[in-house]
Amino acid sequence: MKTPNPARRSEQSRRAILTAAFDLVAETGYAKLTIEAIAARAGVGKQTIYRWWPSKGAVFVEAVLSMGGGEGQDLSLPDTGDLGADLRQVLRAIVDEYNDPRLEAMSRALNLELLQDPSMNTEITERVMGPHLEATKERLRSAQRAGQVAADADLDVAVELLYGPVYHRWMLRTAPLTHAYADTLVEFALGALRPA
Repeated sequence: MKTPNPARRSEQSRRAILTAAFDLVAETGYAKLTIEAIAARAGVGKQTIYRWWPSKGAVFVEAVLSMGGGEGQDLSLPDTGDLGADLRQVLRAIVDEYNDPRLEAMSRALNLELLQDPSMNTEITERVMGPHLEATKERLRSAQRAGQVAADADLDVAVELLYGPVYHRWMLRTAPLTHAYADTLVEFALGALRPA
């Protein structure tokens, strides 16, 4: 008889917990998420969850990282030589994610948690947002080297020009979030970034 592998069993439990947390937030919202509900959905004891995470917020953050590809994935932006086309592709993908009902529920729940928990906000900024923003700046640096972006352009502001309005429109629901809107943002950003 084959001896069970404890590491495999632990990984299966961990995956079940993260999937349960992600799914429960999508179904009922973050406010109703409890360690008890996660344990019941995952088929594990509460003590298993508390052995690995200190709170439901910590479980949820790891679930977000895990389900979204999270850490370790290649974050580099496409670099076809056509900066406008590359940025449109990226912004359209973000629009699609924000418009996905399951991901929207999770994203809104995560944003509420980040507003209330500065340490979680720091963790998400360092582990998720920071690497994404840096990857965007690296694509813009490539465009600078190709003469498509002004050499003195402030790349931190440039990234905000691209992503900030998408987030604002999504968060406040001020208007529909569409591919056409994403394309317009890219044109405005490129207009501000082109060499004089």
